[in-house]
Amino acid sequence: MVSSGIGEQTYCPKNVMEGREESATHMDAVSEMDGIIFHTLDKLFAKTGVSPSEIDIIVSSVSLFSPAPSLTARVINRYKMREDIKAFNLSGMGCSASVVAVDLVKQLFKTYKNSLAIVVSTESMGPNWYSGKDKSMMLSNILFRTGGCSMLLTNNRALKHKALLELTCSVRTHIGSNDEAYSSCIQVEDDLGHKGFRLTRDLPKAGAKALTMNLRVLLPKVLPLSELLRYKISYYRNKIMKRPTSKAAGPGLDLRSGIDHFCVHPGGRAIIDEVGKSLALNDYDLEPARMALYRFGNTSSGGLWYVLGYMEAKKRLKKGDKILMISLGAGFKCNNCVWKVMKDLEDTNVWQDCIDQYPPKTIDNPFSEKFDWINDESMNFARIEDFLPRIQLLA
Repeated sequence: MVSSGIGEQTYCPKNVMEGREESATHMDAVSEMDGIIFHTLDKLFAKTGVSPSEIDIIVSSVSLFSPAPSLTARVINRYKMREDIKAFNLSGMGCSASVVAVDLVKQLFKTYKNSLAIVVSTESMGPNWYSGKDKSMMLSNILFRTGGCSMLLTNNRALKHKALLELTCSVRTHIGSNDEAYSSCIQVEDDLGHKGFRLTRDLPKAGAKALTMNLRVLLPKVLPLSELLRYKISYYRNKIMKRPTSKAAGPGLDLRSGIDHFCVHPGGRAIIDEVGKSLALNDYDLEPARMALYRFGNTSSGGLWYVLGYMEAKKRLKKGDKILMISLGAGFKCNNCVWKVMKDLEDTNVWQDCIDQYPPKTIDNPFSEKFDWINDESMNFARIEDFLPRIQLLA
């Protein structure tokens, strides 16, 4: 918790706040989903002026909760949508599910012309709070928080003047055939039967491999030919002269020749730092992801849109800018896409109550002042169990 990069203003499920994390009910899960999905959709319909009856396609991306009737069925019932609407539910797709949903809509648009589609991205946290003591499974409780987003997409050219962003490219990479990558982020039960997510030491390696493979396909589609030629010449020159080359994703490429902003999945401080190191990004590039993690935590498939919202609230997004959206998720997979900004964006959106306070002078967790002694090597002789009364008192 001390080194997580998460602040104290994130949102937890109601049953966890009430101390019922070990006994969450089905209605707890339903209530959590309704609160997020219906709230974001109400705001979406009000902001765009689009009627629910005009929607042709709806896709929900929630990995850990798949009720019957489905979540899209609940939306259709709530807003009394048309009988011929095309509904899809994506489950088990992890933190990168939102880009999967967007890519699915992109494929559907090839068949359904002049259509309107809604993508709802969130996660069910309440019933999936880990209550055991396995350290590799406790990390999910520290990183994951409640949140979500709903987006309206269209392929109707008559609505182009209203568009905020245009999807120019999307690439999906799945390395689930590799056993280590598949098991690096997996839902299991511990020895006592407590269900949770186990994050292994293979996770950074799997993420780096998937990201590298994805960018090898995506970057040639978005970077200018001059930059690709420069890179090729430099690469073969180094090879002939036997110079060492970087093993980072896209070594030697100037990503800013075709990308203006980097929307990195706020999965955790280590993930953000590793992606930044691999792509040679600076603090300005990584600030939106770090601030989204600090303010909202890892909201799974909804996290990317909090990062994008920060860029918009800070008035960084100008007409013509290109945004690289990077998402990583269990499976293991990396799903990335590039958006083009269609007009200057300045909406403060979900950040409206606090954007003026960001970035703060420091994002050190206040728990560090209370519990830094836990990581002190001089305390290795002591057992943490001996200090539980102190921890409970300070908390």
